[in-house]
Amino acid sequence: MTQFTIVKDADLPKGIHSDIALPNADLGHLWDSIILASEIKERLVSQAILNFTIRPKVSRSVLPLHGVLLLVGPPGTGKTSLAKGLANRIAELLKGQKMRLLQVDPHALTSSAMGKTQRAVSELFSQTIAEAAALGPTIVLLDEVETLAADRAKLSMDANPVDVHRATDAVLVQLDTLAERFPNLLFVATSNFPQAVDAAFTSRCDLVLQIPLPDADACRKILADCLSGLAGTFPNIGKLSSMPEFGACATACEGLDGRTIRKVVVSALAQRKETALNPNLVSTDDIVAAATQAKMNRKSGGL
Repeated sequence: MTQFTIVKDADLPKGIHSDIALPNADLGHLWDSIILASEIKERLVSQAILNFTIRPKVSRSVLPLHGVLLLVGPPGTGKTSLAKGLANRIAELLKGQKMRLLQVDPHALTSSAMGKTQRAVSELFSQTIAEAAALGPTIVLLDEVETLAADRAKLSMDANPVDVHRATDAVLVQLDTLAERFPNLLFVATSNFPQAVDAAFTSRCDLVLQIPLPDADACRKILADCLSGLAGTFPNIGKLSSMPEFGACATACEGLDGRTIRKVVVSALAQRKETALNPNLVSTDDIVAAATQAKMNRKSGGL
């Protein structure tokens, strides 16, 4: 049974998108749905476990751990889903500990008014996140972290840069403070644009992990997984992955991200009126055509 913290959206503190008790079955499915090389997932899990096993026992003067992981890579590679799934995986492995996942909404913290963003960021970290960590092991998802920790060296003089500077300063100060106070706290940050993240934030990360576009084998697995899921409703679709022509479908998807590959299947179903009316009629040619179109759209700057 899915266990969410029982609060209404309006009752969540400012800047918090969701508050979820762990483990959570839905998040477990997310972890399984992100198809990556096993060594990438293993490295991520190992580093996260280390946060909860080593940090409470070793002085930061010996190991300067901040409890921050940063996932970077192109849009659509599953960084956010991977981060949520990681939280659930850690809760499963560290049995007996009641954990929670807080997901930060960075856009709820920004303001054009001088000083407001800085105050909102400080309050989120020093009060909301600190209070959660005081109650037990806590994982915090910082999506689009460049929104909160913008590279101060690259800021223009437009759009109130002084306040953006101060907001980034506030994030850095709070990370240092929380690292000292709560060794049971882990931040998992994501960014599509790592070059926009402040270097001082990156230097505080215990691990910066690149989430790549799917390789040939991953493309095949993602496409097969999507078709297999549809086969429960449309049985003929499940047969496509066993056809000799399926290899051409996977090859056509190389260079696309995982999210786009799954949307290729949607596009394939809409290639013809016949397949839209009866998805069981979709063919490998439809998938190849949809993948080719997706690549053309990507090159031309389309979605």
